Amino acid sequence: MKFIHRLGYYLGGFALGLILLLFFLNGKDASCDYGPNARTVKNISSKPFQYSEKAAFFIEKEALDSTTVVNLVKFGEVDFSHSQTNVDSCKVYRIENSYKQRDLELMIKNCDSVSTVLNILYKTNS
Repeated sequence: MKFIHRLGYYLGGFALGLILLLFFLNGKDASCDYGPNARTVKNISSKPFQYSEKAAFFIEKEALDSTTVVNLVKFGEVDFSHSQTNVDSCKVYRIENSYKQRDLELMIKNCDSVSTVLNILYKTNS
């Protein structure tokens, strides 16, 4: 069999496989969260949020709503060097994101059943 025929069969099978994959995965919540940042953010976002007094004060002062806070977490970057990940119980993560052209830091305590936003503050350049 000539190379061009083999290439045609390969590309035809590959295209058919892609179409079947798109058909079966259409509408599913399939995701590829393999990186540490994506896994951590997904784990935090999958639980109900609670807010400490400091976080609630910041949210009220800046007129944020719960959807904005969830999006800040969901699309933020976890700073593992400033996070407390070596404890056995509830780990505390620092998530950085920006809102209205200002950099924010969120401190989130991630327990088994709930994620608690401990503090939200504007990031200082130091």
